[in-house]
Amino acid sequence: MVEKLFEELKNITEVEAIALGGSRAGEAFDEKSDYDVYLYCTGDIDDTTRNNILEKYCDYIELGNHFWELEDNCTLKNGIDIDILYRNLDDFTNDVASVVEGFNARTGYTTCMWHNLLTCKIICDKNGRLQATKDRFNVPYPKELKENIINKNMSLLSGMLPSYDSQILKAVKRGDLVSVNHRTSAFFESYFDILFALNEQTHPGEKRLLSLSKKNLRILPANFEENINKLFADLFTNPENIGDDIAEIVIELRKIV
Repeated sequence: MVEKLFEELKNITEVEAIALGGSRAGEAFDEKSDYDVYLYCTGDIDDTTRNNILEKYCDYIELGNHFWELEDNCTLKNGIDIDILYRNLDDFTNDVASVVEGFNARTGYTTCMWHNLLTCKIICDKNGRLQATKDRFNVPYPKELKENIINKNMSLLSGMLPSYDSQILKAVKRGDLVSVNHRTSAFFESYFDILFALNEQTHPGEKRLLSLSKKNLRILPANFEENINKLFADLFTNPENIGDDIAEIVIELRKIV
């Protein structure tokens, strides 16, 4: 079913390349795993064209969602979800270049799109441009990028007035649980950005970060998982411990940085 869908997508004039991402691009998937499909296009594909193709293979279609990237979110007739994302290859390339070649650090998830490119499985590449882009960025982890990610995100974790640790503690004192949750999530976005950069590994995204870190990262803080689990255990039940929990996480991270 999916192969037939890919064949129809290939025939769309505006589609220059198709790539498969996520678990389906590797070996860690089963028959129930979702599909993450990236269409690199030279122009917009009208809704009618996309819908006419998708309705042959999908029982449920949400056409043209634009929460992060332009995408069609669907459920195939076999019950498996498929997300089809539409990208301009030049724009995508420039975004990855700003990180890999421009060494621009972000506040969390800095190298996710680089990771997405390197780990994708190319299904179709009419002009060879996607493979050429993949080859261009198949380079050692830049030292300047590593340093920039660590420096920027360490400052966000602790030590400055707007740092996340102080923001979390202020929210705790206010009893503002929504803000506590929001700032804690931001804290860990920067925390894991630092860890992957420190190990010179591209960031795989927001899912299964504990297990992926333990599996793939050579350098990890002492009591890595235990300290994280303790913070989450205390977050909404023992708020008086949160300051010490965060401080311990930061202390152990500083030791390896």
